[in-house]
Amino acid sequence: MLKRIQQLFGAKEETKPITIVSGLPRSGTSMMMKILDAGGLSPLTDNIRTADTDNPKGYYEFERVKQLIKGDTAWLPEAQGKAVKVIAIFLPHLPTEFNYRIIFMRRAMPEILASQREMLIRRGEDPDKIGDEELARLYEKHLHQVNAWLNAQTHVQRIDVHYNQLLQNPAAEIERINQFLGNSLNFEKMVEVVDPSLYRQRKKD
Repeated sequence: MLKRIQQLFGAKEETKPITIVSGLPRSGTSMMMKILDAGGLSPLTDNIRTADTDNPKGYYEFERVKQLIKGDTAWLPEAQGKAVKVIAIFLPHLPTEFNYRIIFMRRAMPEILASQREMLIRRGEDPDKIGDEELARLYEKHLHQVNAWLNAQTHVQRIDVHYNQLLQNPAAEIERINQFLGNSLNFEKMVEVVDPSLYRQRKKD
């Protein structure tokens, strides 16, 4: 009824922000999606990519996100009021007519590289196709470019979450995330999701 009244009087329908979980590959984005889901924020997923050894709790992916680079944005209205995983490389292709709350996952670079290497080995791919030093350089350059884009946006709110700190002190980090999202989620259920046993590429001191 409200939508019909808005249409009759030319009023704009209230839009909800899209919550984006982003970061480099292997930075904890899937775990963050599961945390938000447990807290009551519905994820936008298609369940095409299922859980495996690398992500035993699931990937929480939506394949059409990868088509942002080709201009496919027709699915974004469906993402309003939900959480969707958008790896960092696709962020600059998000259209400006929506408001985004971005949870950007950070992780120690040696751990990202080690996790990436293990995943490639399990998939039977060559882990040495690009050396760790070169891949780290490319990732750091990419992060610099993405940060520059994010800082220039007026329709984006952002919080950085460190994967390492999240596993070491989940209550404090999840409280900070919940505040960022308006204290609208179930804090206790979010904390229950954090599983330190999945911290398999711990950075050596």
